[in-house]
Amino acid sequence: MSLKVPKAGGPDLFKAGYKQMSGLEEAVLRNIAAVGELSEIVRTSFGPNGRNKLIINHLGRLFVTSDAATIIREIEVAHPAAKLLVMASTAQEAEMGDATNLVLIFAGELLKRSEHLLTMGLHPSDVIQGYEMALAKGREELETLITSTIPSSPLPTAEQLSKAVATSLAAKQPGCEDFLADLVAEASLAVMPKNPKDFNVDSVRVVKVLGGGLEASRVVRGMVFGREPEGVVKNATKAKVAVYTCGLDISQTETKGTVLLKKADDLLNFSRGEEKQLEGYFKEIADSGVKLIIAGSGIGDLALHYLNRLNIGVIKVLSKFDLRRLCRVVGATPLARLGAPTAEEAGMVDVFETVEIGGDRVTVLRQEEGEKTRTATIVLRGATANYLDDLERSLDDGINTVRILLRDGRQVPGAGSSEIEVARRVAEYGGKTAGLAQHSIKRWAESLEVVPRTLAENAGLNAEDVVSLLYKSHAEGQNEAGVDIDSENSSNTNGVLSSVKEKGILDPFAAKDWAIKLATDAAISVLRVDSIIVAKQAGLAPPKQQGHWDDD
Repeated sequence: MSLKVPKAGGPDLFKAGYKQMSGLEEAVLRNIAAVGELSEIVRTSFGPNGRNKLIINHLGRLFVTSDAATIIREIEVAHPAAKLLVMASTAQEAEMGDATNLVLIFAGELLKRSEHLLTMGLHPSDVIQGYEMALAKGREELETLITSTIPSSPLPTAEQLSKAVATSLAAKQPGCEDFLADLVAEASLAVMPKNPKDFNVDSVRVVKVLGGGLEASRVVRGMVFGREPEGVVKNATKAKVAVYTCGLDISQTETKGTVLLKKADDLLNFSRGEEKQLEGYFKEIADSGVKLIIAGSGIGDLALHYLNRLNIGVIKVLSKFDLRRLCRVVGATPLARLGAPTAEEAGMVDVFETVEIGGDRVTVLRQEEGEKTRTATIVLRGATANYLDDLERSLDDGINTVRILLRDGRQVPGAGSSEIEVARRVAEYGGKTAGLAQHSIKRWAESLEVVPRTLAENAGLNAEDVVSLLYKSHAEGQNEAGVDIDSENSSNTNGVLSSVKEKGILDPFAAKDWAIKLATDAAISVLRVDSIIVAKQAGLAPPKQQGHWDDD
């Protein structure tokens, strides 16, 4: 029997209000539980059959989406260990723009599998070493599974690009992925720079117009604004354009002053000088040949009157981001002062028109066929605002997939096929490895099963049967066998496709490789933590609420 000796009462290490949790039970396993909870939230949203989440953020805004990046951004995760996973998926979103859900569910599964090893007595250092060895081997094996490559030179055709992007869009918008993929391919090829590797996702813009159906969506070479021009001029062709970031109005003085008017003539002449000056500015602009003005700030009534008289069109664009894009489209330089632009500062637009889309009047700035256009706009139609928001997020993922494929066109089999093959090879490698690291290498391989397992579960198939059949198919040499989510457990396929490549289900190699790396790094970061120290929150404590005076 051991005797517990009480600690001597010495000075406290931390100030009052600090919390410290250390050791396996208090720190490591708590972190694993928190991360597991986060990955379970997004796991049911994975794949084409993923369920939507209805989120109301702190501002009361409603989101209905299955996009993992949006879900984790809006739920505001507070747990420090779960935040490490959020940071990893944010890095994936910034770098690749897709496969954020894979980072979260794979990292969650890695930590869940490591829990058993830690409770059995394995040291975290051994688990970390095994995971690092497995990651190196897994990435090496993934590279051997590349089945096709999208060429960046010569440029891929619209059909090739559409087929490559369809897999990414099918995970977000199953059923209409082919139509959306055609829109993305058309818009991307319209703005393609001379060097495809310099493709900028900001060159493709999305405008949402409520009403109608998705099939009424189209691509416009140029920019579309969801409002009418301010003046009476609604149309122009081959128009010279001037862009101003300042307000089109009589300039206000910086200091206040008092004016003493003694005669009626003084009152009549009081504002005439300012009017003459403003008229002189617009006369100068009209004489330089400008037919369209883009204003980045307010437009005064008097300015509008002169512009209408001089037959100059005017559009108000309050978004600085859109103004910058518009300058790219027309080739103009934004001016901070009112006056005629020089030849270098002015831009040119082929067509400026006002058209009606679904009952809404919108302004279109379009460049005709040719190399000049630097921005394309996808005009989306849909029944509800939430549906349009979700379509926009899906298109963003599709456009990012184009960017990835133009930089690195290598593709690997999708539908859980490459994950099962890598898991099988890494498990074999773990069996040949000496030492305690072999246990965590095998656990890393088992964690990759989460992808086909989740796809099968979300499709309503028996996950255990599907994973077993996949292992059997891959052991027999069918390296492209994947999950068949459309099988409905039929006797023909039993939930397994013999070749996902024939079905055109291919994922970008770069996105998958990056996701596996980030997920493993995030899991290792959580496992390295052995103590959590939480400081007392800054600021005054909230006042105690007094009870009602009549309660006693």
